[in-house]
Amino acid sequence: MGETIGVLLVDDQEIVRQGLATILQYEPDITVVGHAGDGQQALEQALLLQPDVVLMDLKMPVLGGVPATRQICDALRDTHVIILTTHDTDELVFEAIRAGAVGYLLKDVTGEALAEAVRGAMRGESQLDPTVARKVLGEFQRLASLPAAARLEDEGVAPERLTVREEQVLELLVQGLSNREIATRLYLTEGTVRNYVSHIIAKLQANDRTQAVLTALRRGLVGLNRSPS
Repeated sequence: MGETIGVLLVDDQEIVRQGLATILQYEPDITVVGHAGDGQQALEQALLLQPDVVLMDLKMPVLGGVPATRQICDALRDTHVIILTTHDTDELVFEAIRAGAVGYLLKDVTGEALAEAVRGAMRGESQLDPTVARKVLGEFQRLASLPAAARLEDEGVAPERLTVREEQVLELLVQGLSNREIATRLYLTEGTVRNYVSHIIAKLQANDRTQAVLTALRRGLVGLNRSPS
């Protein structure tokens, strides 16, 4: 949306939206471009404004945060959704990630960490609250412990084969590296890495890199402790 990062604030409590706007107004590279009080308004505002990042609450009237996230991510590939909520239950965490959210933060996050999460989303990084990260890691470990056949049966589809280089990039995605860090590790340009990530996401039929990692682990394409060859 220009030189600054455009952010859409979505929460059913106006005081929360005002508080977030106040926090972010001091960040010179971040601009609040709109507000929405429920998921349906969020979808409408996102389609109209095409923000770079959406800070999305989960529990809202009319349309909840998870379906709103899914619809926004399906419609706007360049818009990144970060969940910002008081809820950290396993079901909501994984529903939000499956819907395409690139981050999941709790509302006790500091202003500095929130701003950095917004910037990180633009760099292609996933931002997870430490409590949420432990849940995701636990799910990774559970998936990694399943036999490959069970993972494929659970997924219901056969994976499209990745190239050797795509597997190397995917393994680094599992480790949480950014595109820039992957480029340095594999002696590639950042643009080349972006292309590989796009191919991986397409082959795994995922919405974004976070969901691609979950899908790859579920299907047994990579493990948690593997290092690139």
